[in-house]
Amino acid sequence: MKTIKQLSIKLVALVAVSLAFALPIKAQISPNSYYNVDWQFNIPLNNSFADKASGWGMNFEGGYYVIPRMSVGAFLNYHTNNEYVGRETFTVNSSSVVTTDQQHSIFQLPFGASLRYRFSESICQPYVGLKLGANYTRTSSSFYVLKATDNQWGFYMSPEVGVNIYPFMNNSIGFHIAAFYSYSTNKSAVLHYNVDALNNVGFRLGLAF
Repeated sequence: MKTIKQLSIKLVALVAVSLAFALPIKAQISPNSYYNVDWQFNIPLNNSFADKASGWGMNFEGGYYVIPRMSVGAFLNYHTNNEYVGRETFTVNSSSVVTTDQQHSIFQLPFGASLRYRFSESICQPYVGLKLGANYTRTSSSFYVLKATDNQWGFYMSPEVGVNIYPFMNNSIGFHIAAFYSYSTNKSAVLHYNVDALNNVGFRLGLAF
């Protein structure tokens, strides 16, 4: 948890510095661009390894409207879901029998390209979007002082509906709200558990630039 908090703080600081330089450029050179920085809440579906909803995530996205209502861009987000597993007995390496409780965790880091179609160019800009790319996952189980981990890559797809709201149009600073579904092909095997693909639903709340 401490590592996730530190990562969040560092990423927010990096994005804040980047936006400090990006916003003047947007106003002077590229008025048709957008940037979103969000807190992310995620609910796993059909996942018996770590299926507890959590708010341990963030989303970063930027794009350019190649035509007035259609944009192309890039995204990166991350999320961690955890689940406590009560005391049980299982076999490790086909020979050692262990009786313990566990802390399961799935960390996801998808990134890639994004498409967005907005229905309005006014203060309130509802849209539909699609994210496509790669997803890095780290699936782990911690017990006693030991930790079993499996790192995998997979294909990532995520449709999204949302809205950018710019109450101060002249400043191009506003709010972002979105709901999403995500699917990735990642498969993992940790101890006697198997994860076959990842499905999630969730929402994002953040800032729009």
